[in-house]
Amino acid sequence: MLVLETVAKIRRAYFVQKKPIKAICRELKVSRKVVRKVLRSEATEFRYERADQPLPRIGPWQDALDQLLALNESKPSRERLTLIRVFETLHGLGYEGGYDAVRRYARVWQRDQAATSAGAFIPLSFAPGEAYQFDWSHEVVLINGITVTVKVAHVRLCHSRMLFVRAYPRETQEMVFDAHDRAFAFFKGACTRGIYDNMKTAVDAIFVGRERAYNRRFLRMCSHYLVDPVACTPASGWEKGQVENQVGLVRERFFTPRLRVKSYDELNAWLLDQCVTYARAHRHPERREQTIWQMFEAERPSLVPYAGRFDGFHAVTAAVSKTCLVQFDKNKYSVSAGAVGRPVEIRAYADRIELRQDGRIVGDHRRCFGRDQTVFDPWHYVPVLARKPGALRNGAPFKDWVLPAGLERVRRKLAGNADGDRQMVSILTTVLSDGLPTVEAACLEALREGVHSADVIINILARRREPEPAGTIATPDALRLRHAPAADCARYDSLRRVH
Repeated sequence: MLVLETVAKIRRAYFVQKKPIKAICRELKVSRKVVRKVLRSEATEFRYERADQPLPRIGPWQDALDQLLALNESKPSRERLTLIRVFETLHGLGYEGGYDAVRRYARVWQRDQAATSAGAFIPLSFAPGEAYQFDWSHEVVLINGITVTVKVAHVRLCHSRMLFVRAYPRETQEMVFDAHDRAFAFFKGACTRGIYDNMKTAVDAIFVGRERAYNRRFLRMCSHYLVDPVACTPASGWEKGQVENQVGLVRERFFTPRLRVKSYDELNAWLLDQCVTYARAHRHPERREQTIWQMFEAERPSLVPYAGRFDGFHAVTAAVSKTCLVQFDKNKYSVSAGAVGRPVEIRAYADRIELRQDGRIVGDHRRCFGRDQTVFDPWHYVPVLARKPGALRNGAPFKDWVLPAGLERVRRKLAGNADGDRQMVSILTTVLSDGLPTVEAACLEALREGVHSADVIINILARRREPEPAGTIATPDALRLRHAPAADCARYDSLRRVH
């Protein structure tokens, strides 16, 4: 059975480490058939059904146990609880496992605390293209005059110290995917290893030691970019100290004093310029004769080539209301009228919302991060207008609807007619079959002739749909008459006399 970790190891071993298939089979203990299947399909995931999925009893209660142990450790020695008392407290919270599991975990936890309590650290060294570090920070900016706390994604190349930062409204998984893609596109490659903290968008469960249960979508992203993810020990920020220091540096140099921008696009463009400017102006901390930018340019050939954009989205299923609306993240988005009555799949990207039904896109909107807002696409409701033309005047989707110039002029002229709404609906309905550019051209042609009724515009569209008359075929010279026949009615009289 192929798991995501095995698929990722096979892809990295073949494409990055350039190992032969035979060596991969020997090291990973898989068959050649499996290796060839992974390499030829270029897939990052193979689904399989598993009847039994064993999980450790203590896994879901690890955070609670860590808090109890930390609280107990902070007390004076005479007031500390015994491990059996800690177990009883955890059991009262709902833990159903045994005491031995708690005792073994507590021993390892105490040993790790003793090891990390020392004040000495070991300096780390990374080869070109070996590793990068990722983290989040929260910064305060003014966007359109409103004070907003933005979430800033930080990526740091460990060898060259090159930095990349980008601001987002949230820290959700689709934002993580977008930040990685934009960082790797800027770097023109990725490192073979990524160092993270235990963020919930990447790690589902933390086990003893370095063992982690990573999120499946996160593993697929890492496999796509040929990255081996590594999670730090909980509460051990020094394991990714470079990006931790970068957070303070960026906050001091980029976000102080408080920034004033009009949009996230403007903010992120400015941040990218500041990253490049800083890298060009500052020396590398270890190789003082070179700047960070020069070290970055030297590291680029060692990076894993950029594999293209990963389709990073968060997918959920939702029902479609009778008003052609779907609710997601406290907001509503419109879908095509034909999607009413069946559920749709919502694919949430960092900057847009894509709605699909049976593999077909039924809605595509720019993502809204407010609350209780409704995002309409008026063209989704045009099929409904054919049955209810009166809704054109007061329908919520059609308020402040910006139409092309020709259609807008026709709409204004028809506004004074008694059946103007019905005629306008007839024109709008033709867009579904003929396309907006064709209908716009027909409206402009009618206006040039001084008319604007729906019958005339529909007639123009019908004429344009008719096939063009066949062209006249030129007569070859070999078939042309050299002597034109003379008209002689006496020939017919002679035939009549014979009969």
